[in-house]
Amino acid sequence: MSIMKDDEMTIPHLFRCPITLDLFTDPVTLCTGQTYDRSSIEKWLAAGNLTCPVTMQKLHDPSMVPNHTLRHLIDQWLHMGYRFDPDLIKMIDPDLSLATLKHDLESQQATMAIKLETLEKIKIVSEELPLQRCGLIQLGFFQVLLHLLFCNGSSPIANLKEEELKLSELALTCVLKLLPFSNLCYLDMLKQDSSLVSFLVLLNQGTSKIKTSLCCLIEIIATSSETKELCEMLGQNPGFLQEVIALLNPNAGASDAGIKAISVLCCSELIQESFVSEGLIDHLLAYISTVNRGQASMALSTLELLLGMENARKAVIKNQNAVHILVKMIFRVSDHAGSESAVSSLLIVCYESLKLREEAISAGVLTQLLLLLQSQCCCRAKNKARVLLKLLRSMWVEDPNVCKLQYGLVDA
Repeated sequence: MSIMKDDEMTIPHLFRCPITLDLFTDPVTLCTGQTYDRSSIEKWLAAGNLTCPVTMQKLHDPSMVPNHTLRHLIDQWLHMGYRFDPDLIKMIDPDLSLATLKHDLESQQATMAIKLETLEKIKIVSEELPLQRCGLIQLGFFQVLLHLLFCNGSSPIANLKEEELKLSELALTCVLKLLPFSNLCYLDMLKQDSSLVSFLVLLNQGTSKIKTSLCCLIEIIATSSETKELCEMLGQNPGFLQEVIALLNPNAGASDAGIKAISVLCCSELIQESFVSEGLIDHLLAYISTVNRGQASMALSTLELLLGMENARKAVIKNQNAVHILVKMIFRVSDHAGSESAVSSLLIVCYESLKLREEAISAGVLTQLLLLLQSQCCCRAKNKARVLLKLLRSMWVEDPNVCKLQYGLVDA
């Protein structure tokens, strides 16, 4: 019996994407009620198809809703069904080719060229059928790859060579492929100082692809209950926080991935305080002022969240460019949520400081708010805009000269 036949018998029908017949990795449900793997249905829609592949119904709403229930059932099945089974290993790896690959990765005698060649082969296997991925997991490749990445004795002052960067890129690609089916507790190795140093060296010196992959790993660590303790530990490590904040610099080559990681980490109040102490506010404002409209929204919502803390508000008040940056964002972001966050942030800090209210008016906030009120933005954003206008109005009631025609208002 071929591996394909065995694979088809092994995976429950409901756990297969109807398009690829492969095991779901990120199941999402369409408005028709049919579930597909996200990457598969995105390709289908990108090709110009406007129907549901199974029912052929026209999609009146192309949005996709994550199917968390199905994902949970698959995770349970994987943990129960993918326990180490010698018979299953024999079926998956009859010629011991996977075992040989594992030996080559673990061997101290193997050259860098052999390890790179081995990782290329593992990458191909990890992208194939779930049964092959199961074999990699059962044979302990996930742990081996993590050890290869983070237990190499990297020095914080050493410069990584090109071949070391290539090895890290490949290893991280394989780790992310196996991650949805692996025990995340193995990531606890990052609690060890030596492993964390290796992680930070890659975050600092890595290629854009390495940094992006590490940010994906950080997102998983921040959102999984299995790694909650590890996340809290990382969130109190100044070196880690500084390296993540540094990703917001456009020259780092991974600013998009960096803001996503920061946004997820900031869901923890404890980590919020640590981030603010490490100067995140100034870096967030600088990031918002330099990126395009689509990228700014997540940073604006993160800033709004942080402004619930007194230290964060003080940091904004001290920043000479903060008000001008936020005023520009009121009508510049590409979605309503970004505009709402910009108005909310201004409202918070303007309540704190008369000086900032004056700066906001000088920066043209009145015109921006009036434009927002005439737009198609959500009711919440408009309500907040009205509250901010009311707050600012108290200034021109006391001094009519504050309200200039150029700001879009005249004294009644």
